[in-house]
Amino acid sequence: MFRGKKVSLALPAYNEAENIARAIDSFKKVGIIDEIIIVDNNSTDKTGELAKKKNVKVVNEIKQGYGFALRRGLKEATGYYMILSEPDGTFRASDSAKLLAYIEDYDMVAGTRTNPSFFTKDANMGYFLRFGNIVVAKIIQFLYRTSPLTDCGCTFRVLKRPLVNKLLPLFTVGGQHFLVELVVLTAVVGGSIYETPTHYKKRVGKSKITGSLKVSILVGLRMLGVIFSRLIYKPKFN
Repeated sequence: MFRGKKVSLALPAYNEAENIARAIDSFKKVGIIDEIIIVDNNSTDKTGELAKKKNVKVVNEIKQGYGFALRRGLKEATGYYMILSEPDGTFRASDSAKLLAYIEDYDMVAGTRTNPSFFTKDANMGYFLRFGNIVVAKIIQFLYRTSPLTDCGCTFRVLKRPLVNKLLPLFTVGGQHFLVELVVLTAVVGGSIYETPTHYKKRVGKSKITGSLKVSILVGLRMLGVIFSRLIYKPKFN
C-alpha cells in the first residue's frame, strides 16, 4: 500500500527465466507493492513456471509484442497506482518508492535512464542510444507541450488508475514503440507527466529491443511515426 491505496506492478516477460525469480524477490522486498503481475508473452523457456512458484499472478498474452504485454499488464492490474518495470535486472526495485513519492501531484511519473550519474558503465546506454532517446523525448515535449522529458523509452513508471482507464481503449501499438504512444496519449487526454532519474544497470540476458543498431533505428522511426500521426489524428475519449 502507498498512502492507503493499493499498488500493482506489471512486468512484461519474454524468455526471462534467467532473472525472473530474482526480479520478483527484489520488488517484494520494497514492501509497498501489493500485487505483482507477470505477463508471459509466449516465452519458450521456464519464465512462467518459475514466476508461478513465487506466488504472483501470471497471465499469458498470446499477442506477441512488448506493447501488447504492457497493455495486458495495465488491464490486469487492480491497484490505484500501477507500476510498469522490467524483470531483466536493469532497474533497481527500490526506485519504485522514488517514483511513487511524486505521483500524488501527477497522473504519471516516468523514470529516465539518460542521466550519466544514474546508469552504470556496462548498461546498454551508449552514446547513440542515449542521444536518440533524448531527441525523441524532446520532440514529444515540444509538439505536445509536456513537462521536460529526456527519455522516450524507459519502461519504469507509475500511473494512476483514472489515467489508465482513459488510455486503455485508445492504445493501438503492440510493438516496441508502445511507450511513446503511452506518453503521447497521456498528453492528448490532458494528463500530467513528471520525469525523474532512475538507476539503470546491465541487463541479464540479451535485449529484445536495443540489442542491435538496426533494430534501434527501426524502433526510433516507428516512434516518430506515432508522434506525428497523433498530431493529425487525435482519438476521441470520454
